[in-house]
Amino acid sequence: MANEQVLTAEQVIDNAAKYLVGEDLLFVEKAYQFAKEAHQHQYRKSGEPYIIHPIQVAGILVDLDMDPSTVAAGFLHDVVEDTEVTLEEIEKAFTAEVAMLVDGVTKLGKIKYKSKEEQQAENHRKMFVAMAQDIRVILIKLADRLHNMRTLKHLPQEKQRRISNETLEIFAPLAHRLGISKIKWELEDTSLRYLNPQQYYRIVNLMKKKRAEREEYLEEVIGEVRAQVEDVKIKAEISGRPKHIYSIYRKMALQNKQFNEIYDLLAVRIIVNSIKDCYAVLGIIHTCYKPMPGRFKDYIAMPKPNMYQSLHTTVIGPKGDPLEVQIRTSEMHNIAEYGIAAHWAYKEGKAVGEGSSFEEKLTWFREILEFQNESTNAEEFMESLKLDLFADMVYIFTPKGDVIELPSGSVPIDFSYRIHSEIGNKTIGAKVNGKMVTLDYQLKTGDIIEILTSKHSYGPSQDWLKLAKTTQAKNKIRQFFKKQQREENIEKGRELVEKEIRQMEFDLKEVLTAENLKRVTEKFNFSNEEDMYAAVGYNGITALQVANRLTDKWRKQRDLEQQEAALKETVEEVNRTNKVQKKKRRDSGVRVKGVDNLLVRISKCCNPVPGDEIVGFITKGRGVSVHRDDCPNVHVEEAQERLIPVEWESDIKEGREFNVEIEISGYDRAGLLNEVLQTVNDSKTNISAVSGKSDRNKMASIHMSLAITNISHLHKVVEKIKHIPDIYSVRRIMH
Repeated sequence: MANEQVLTAEQVIDNAAKYLVGEDLLFVEKAYQFAKEAHQHQYRKSGEPYIIHPIQVAGILVDLDMDPSTVAAGFLHDVVEDTEVTLEEIEKAFTAEVAMLVDGVTKLGKIKYKSKEEQQAENHRKMFVAMAQDIRVILIKLADRLHNMRTLKHLPQEKQRRISNETLEIFAPLAHRLGISKIKWELEDTSLRYLNPQQYYRIVNLMKKKRAEREEYLEEVIGEVRAQVEDVKIKAEISGRPKHIYSIYRKMALQNKQFNEIYDLLAVRIIVNSIKDCYAVLGIIHTCYKPMPGRFKDYIAMPKPNMYQSLHTTVIGPKGDPLEVQIRTSEMHNIAEYGIAAHWAYKEGKAVGEGSSFEEKLTWFREILEFQNESTNAEEFMESLKLDLFADMVYIFTPKGDVIELPSGSVPIDFSYRIHSEIGNKTIGAKVNGKMVTLDYQLKTGDIIEILTSKHSYGPSQDWLKLAKTTQAKNKIRQFFKKQQREENIEKGRELVEKEIRQMEFDLKEVLTAENLKRVTEKFNFSNEEDMYAAVGYNGITALQVANRLTDKWRKQRDLEQQEAALKETVEEVNRTNKVQKKKRRDSGVRVKGVDNLLVRISKCCNPVPGDEIVGFITKGRGVSVHRDDCPNVHVEEAQERLIPVEWESDIKEGREFNVEIEISGYDRAGLLNEVLQTVNDSKTNISAVSGKSDRNKMASIHMSLAITNISHLHKVVEKIKHIPDIYSVRRIMH
């Protein structure tokens, strides 16, 4: 999965031919030809033909030795979303299996949502539900995201940050949970490059400085270890382990450590033929070098939930520096790199993952379907998912020795409901390591827990909802109360919703029509209004959420009337108190759509220039202030009703200049500031202010105020600055 290499379709097919033959290979070729025709005349942001993206996605899947249906779906994954081709056509041309995989990764782009966040959450919900039915969906999605991250440089900075943040929150943790470290590390490193370029390039520079010294040291260690291993006739492949930028960044940030304090910067990986050899080599390592207390981990006897196996130990090396050593077999190494994909590899005419026992180790995926059924909206679903799937985990033993994985902070109630809902409902106490504990005891890795139950138990307490950590346990507890108190909850929920509507000063008869209630119950995925009211009664959803949905049409009308009234008041006030509005309006270069003679001024918090998307904000007594459309000061909830459409004048006075502030970041070297100033002067741009500073890591930050005529002028200046050596980023500043 080389970062820079762009594969051709022929190379992908040739690579697939190494493990696919006959009809399987023809099937994959047919998918490529179908996608090529469907994406004809489409281009990416980089200007390249769109088909290059599906080719790279399929190439990543081939590198994982995926089955023909998965590789075909990799070629076809964007066809339904971005072309006129339908899922039915894909199923007819290929198979229902391929259509299902394509549908799992297809975004819900044609449905309108209230916000980008809601749409993104709904896309993720759909993907995870499809993934719970077939794990290959997420493998395709990870390949898609990996290539998108490799080509992120072609997108605007705001999109780069949003996509990188989503990658760190959702896709990198998923790759980790699936054990695919080869994809996980690249996703994390690339995300950090766009989210925190200063720290990214700082670590890159620090690693470059120490590389020769580290490589010389590792060669010495590897030579010593190889001689010892060969003495006992063990065949071993010994190499330095690559260290990834994001893991160094996390350790420096979370543990407040300096670069030279990170233990596993120096790391050796030893790959042998058998488990017996793993422990034999461990003995050799501990004989040669002194082990550091508390730094040994046996993931062979106790594999991680993502199937990772290896021996980890940290020893004091020849020069007194900590040295991390990993010891594993070739099969373990393959699983460490490719995770679940290694189990699904397509060999000898069948997908190994089908029906294999490895699926039992991924029961947490099956719980996704339960989250889906219990959650009332997509945002709640995603919050549950992040909490339960991506949190730090603890590993607990049952009395029989089975290992149960739970999020950090879980209590015995979470454990009991993980075993079975009936055990959870009948729980009366718990023993941890043979001693009685309270139900709010926080479980720790290695605890042996026994749940005490009674058939005479009255069931869970409402307080358990506050104690439980996992969404699964909370959902099971809510289900219990929902069944026990349905009628009471329906009545209570109806009263709470009606109370909220009355507080909003709307007419109940006008709002609570059968048609309106049906619309809202469907929006919340309830089968009828009684289910919705019951959910409000047992706190599954808030009365305010329901009331807001029921009254959204009337609230919009009222907001519109209030906005019109505010505009009218402003117009009257400005006409009354300002006699020079017309001149000032012309001088600003902006006019309010449909309204003449309003005082208009350019906002200094975001400094818009001609060519920027802009919006007006009605102020009291000072007319209309003009902001960039992406200015955070006009996107707070209370500001929405005071926004007004504005536009740039077509006849802005020639030579009129607007102030713009920019921040330039780069590596501090001699003459950097002079080069920046000379470049700006060469572009015939006036500088009204400049300041700069450098930190102890040689990261330079330069602030400039420029006199700009329009957005095109600004882009030209920025592009010239970005071409200066050692400049990492240039961005506009908003206050």
